[in-house]
Amino acid sequence: MIFPLEELIEYDENMYEITTASSRRSYQLSMLKDPDIEYYDGKVVSLAARQVFTKEVEFRLEAQ
Repeated sequence: MIFPLEELIEYDENMYEITTASSRRSYQLSMLKDPDIEYYDGKVVSLAARQVFTKEVEFRLEAQ
């Protein structure tokens, strides 16, 4: 899987939030050296985006 384009097209909420969540998740995965990265041929951003779009990993905004 490359980038989850169908989920991206159908997503009707704040695009900045989902992009930021995917970016932060990518960083987490790379720092943890998650074994799923190998399955996705090293495509950390694609893996993170899939996890966020499919709600395998959820995110929330925190008030500052």
